[in-house]
Amino acid sequence: MSSRRQFMGTVILGSVALQQFARAAASGEMLRRPIPSSGEMIPAIGMGTSGSFQIPSGSAEYQALKEVLKRFFAGGATLIDTAPTYGNAEDNLGPLLAEGGFRKQAFIATKLSGVSGRVEGLQQFNATLLRLKTDKVELLQVHNLRDWKTQIEVARELKKQGKVKYVGVTHYVDSAHEEIADVVQATKPDFLQINHSVTNRGIEKRVLPLAKDLGVAVLTNRNFNDGDLFRQVAGKPLPGWAAEAQITSWAQMFLKYSLSHAAVTAVIPATGKPDRQSDNLKAGIGPMLTVAQQKELIALVG
Repeated sequence: MSSRRQFMGTVILGSVALQQFARAAASGEMLRRPIPSSGEMIPAIGMGTSGSFQIPSGSAEYQALKEVLKRFFAGGATLIDTAPTYGNAEDNLGPLLAEGGFRKQAFIATKLSGVSGRVEGLQQFNATLLRLKTDKVELLQVHNLRDWKTQIEVARELKKQGKVKYVGVTHYVDSAHEEIADVVQATKPDFLQINHSVTNRGIEKRVLPLAKDLGVAVLTNRNFNDGDLFRQVAGKPLPGWAAEAQITSWAQMFLKYSLSHAAVTAVIPATGKPDRQSDNLKAGIGPMLTVAQQKELIALVG
């Protein structure tokens, strides 16, 4: 009986997503997709903070982040992924959100990272709240599956307390795909986060189908393969069919490749440059790639 209810819920959410996608494509609005565990809709383009927010406070790069965030929220995006182990990223993100008046709009995803045991997990989370200048976060993820059995229970405890809205697990390398699939199958979190790009397609075999079946939202990271994809297409023009998908840059192409998989809820590219932020946001507008276009892109890039 429960499997039937789960199936029907997946069908209904899928129908809602298709209807919303059609409206967004027609109106030029940012694509939004449902979080399966709740039905809440979130924008398909998010933002990471690794590297881009690890800069000196008050520097020129810090000032640029103000415009990066302004464009991000003005473009209809909300989800920002960070972690206490990303240097001073949280120290910068919290004040920037507060100063810009963006906290109410932001869907903050942070992590329990590099800790072991319940006490360390709770201490780290409380310190994160102070850095982010907030009393709760939307998503708390167990980073890289470190001490995941303990930390996911910590996250769920915080969820019951109302300090966390959703719970997730993360990783970022191909070799972890089978392990994260096993953990997702065992724990059924609200979210999972994992690497995915046109040249790193491992999650398409088991992780994405499993997430779809279990009703787990998927965030994908490393969509540019740490910049390697841009080097691979340097000097190459976009394929002729790019205009059909309203694509005007390789960044948009690579982000849309991941979003073209229905089980992917959002992508989270990191940038500290306003113009690149504007470009990334365009990947959430217009049609996604067809299966034929995905295959052509794979053949083109490798």
